[in-house]
Amino acid sequence: MRFCPCFGSEEAKGVADRDPVLLVSGMGGSIVNSKPKKFGFTTRVWVRLLLADVEFRNKIWSLYNPQTGYTETLDKKSEIVVPDDDHGLYAIDILDPSWFTKCIHLTEVYHFHDMIDMLVGCGYNKGTTLFGYGYDFRQSNRIGKVMEGLKSKLETAHKASGGRKVNLISHSMGGIMISCFMSLYRDVFTKYVNKWICLACPFQGAPGCINDSLLTGLEFVDGFQSYFFVKRWTMHQLLVECPSIYEMLANPYYEWKKQPEILVWRKHTKDGDNNINLESYGPTQSISLFEEALRDNEVNYKGKTISLPFNFDILDWAVETRQLIANAKLPDGVCFYNIYGTSLDTPFDVWYVTKLLFRKKKVHL
Repeated sequence: MRFCPCFGSEEAKGVADRDPVLLVSGMGGSIVNSKPKKFGFTTRVWVRLLLADVEFRNKIWSLYNPQTGYTETLDKKSEIVVPDDDHGLYAIDILDPSWFTKCIHLTEVYHFHDMIDMLVGCGYNKGTTLFGYGYDFRQSNRIGKVMEGLKSKLETAHKASGGRKVNLISHSMGGIMISCFMSLYRDVFTKYVNKWICLACPFQGAPGCINDSLLTGLEFVDGFQSYFFVKRWTMHQLLVECPSIYEMLANPYYEWKKQPEILVWRKHTKDGDNNINLESYGPTQSISLFEEALRDNEVNYKGKTISLPFNFDILDWAVETRQLIANAKLPDGVCFYNIYGTSLDTPFDVWYVTKLLFRKKKVHL
């Protein structure tokens, strides 16, 4: 065990000398495994390098069930689970913990690793004052299993630390999930939480990233390294069926300093004349664009063609989630810190400037 000036001797005896910390990941920030319902080996389907695209298509491609609110994997012989090893920290530490990734030290998959190391170096003790919460990023931020999992983790941290209140640190979509929890489980949140620290949490949506995700997919790694991970198109087919994505669409009722837009150059033919016009779609108008772009979207899963248009059932669910977030209020006595960057460019608008509409894109900042 390492010591630093802020680390007292009491914790070395098994008694917490500080409030516990619970790290909550954002979208795609947790290891996701495919576990056979009967017999067989558990397979890591997110994140991985070798066979990434193949395993992703076979094991994690899913369809949304409007009766249950859950996104359910197409592979009926297995279920998607998030490992809870190392007090929840394993799943959010190194997202591909294979020997190959560790040998080349691929920084893109070292997610909460540096923060975990820093906290341990400052005297936080895994299982007593340091915990992690990873979850299935396909699902809604307010779905029962996600909410119950967070409740259980807070209770565990509270009890393990000797009854101390918990300091939450959430990244990105994790902040939306905690907002939902705070709204649905206000008494539990008040009982267990001392401080809540948000890192780049898109409370009003993530316009450019989410618009582009629904139209062309998403890459978590840029440049040459992206060829080793799940392909953009493969990820796209999953995201179209994920409530978490729809829940991060831009809030149309927020007073944006500049309204988010999707800008599209489109060719129109009238009376034999061709005209190319720049069309703008705001948060509400963009729904018609999503519907048009995804009208013929489909995948072939093990020889079966499955239609994947823009999902209005998920949109209805997401509208209710947005209302839940809007009604969330910080309880008295809980400190809140919102940390975000202002010096780095992030996709706010999305600009498509090619004849192959929705295939290639240029980010307009």
